[in-house]
Amino acid sequence: MPVITFGTLADDPLGIASTIAEGINGLGQIVGFYTTPSPAIHGFLYTAGDYTTIDDPLGTQGDFANGINGLGQIVGNYQITVNGVSHGFLYNPYSSTPYTTLDDPLGTQGTSANGINGAGQIVGSYNDASGTHGFLYNPNSSTPFTTIDDLFGNNFTVAQGINASGQVVGYYTDANHHSHGFLYSGGIYTTLDDPSAGIKTFAEGINDAGQIVGFYADPTGNQHGFLYSGGSFTNVDDPLAGSTGATILKGITDAGQIVGSYNDGNNHNHSFVLTITPNPPPSSGTTADMILRGRFSVGGPRRLLRQRHHRHAVAQQQHRGFPGLRHQQQ
Repeated sequence: MPVITFGTLADDPLGIASTIAEGINGLGQIVGFYTTPSPAIHGFLYTAGDYTTIDDPLGTQGDFANGINGLGQIVGNYQITVNGVSHGFLYNPYSSTPYTTLDDPLGTQGTSANGINGAGQIVGSYNDASGTHGFLYNPNSSTPFTTIDDLFGNNFTVAQGINASGQVVGYYTDANHHSHGFLYSGGIYTTLDDPSAGIKTFAEGINDAGQIVGFYADPTGNQHGFLYSGGSFTNVDDPLAGSTGATILKGITDAGQIVGSYNDGNNHNHSFVLTITPNPPPSSGTTADMILRGRFSVGGPRRLLRQRHHRHAVAQQQHRGFPGLRHQQQ
């Protein structure tokens, strides 16, 4: 059985209500957002114990920092009006004008940038009159925007994470309003449903080894994290979430560090960093002192369900700036 080591991330001191981690890079830098009772939402960057607020100057009604790559480039989305249209953004800390709006030209009703790899490829989602669609943005292409629509997605597909090989993970909602995770790789969509799930599985992040993290809702509606690795699912619950809380995994590094958040059962969310390692032989006696907050074993192997070929229509538009909806769940 694998060993799970949790380390609680101190809440953003400005986040009076909740601090929610969304992404992590190989340097251990973490991005996400915090909320205040207003309620107001602000993005954050966490580096070596320090928090920095990440708010696009155009985002007067809410900012989300959703993903970060090894260069420290951050993607997210902001809103100008309450419950208004979302706009994606790219934050480049090395630029004299660090914030660039990323709006997919097809996103007439909103855009969100959710993940970025080291090559600057960005994935996210946009809204139009027909629904929600994923996208892939390639900054080196003359037609940089490509729509990502799962064949089983009933006008609802969201792309959440991308690795160095261009593999994309996310989720879609089918005609029965059931949500399923997916992996898009080499022109092929593969559905990812945790066997413990009821009708909802969400794939959120992927590393260069192809390990995938996300979360699912069980038949009672409670949410649990998962790691998909080597053809098997490992289910993860933060012990501080309790029986009425929730655990969500969002991002994973190549070294296997995973970032996510849990609900404490009092409607407050807190972030954590965890590692999952194989359980050593009983004679080694080396793991007990390594536990930061708790250790517990999780369920055994789970299987990937189905795979199918990609024949979706590709939507490509002339570049009108960088691309760029805070992801919605149904």
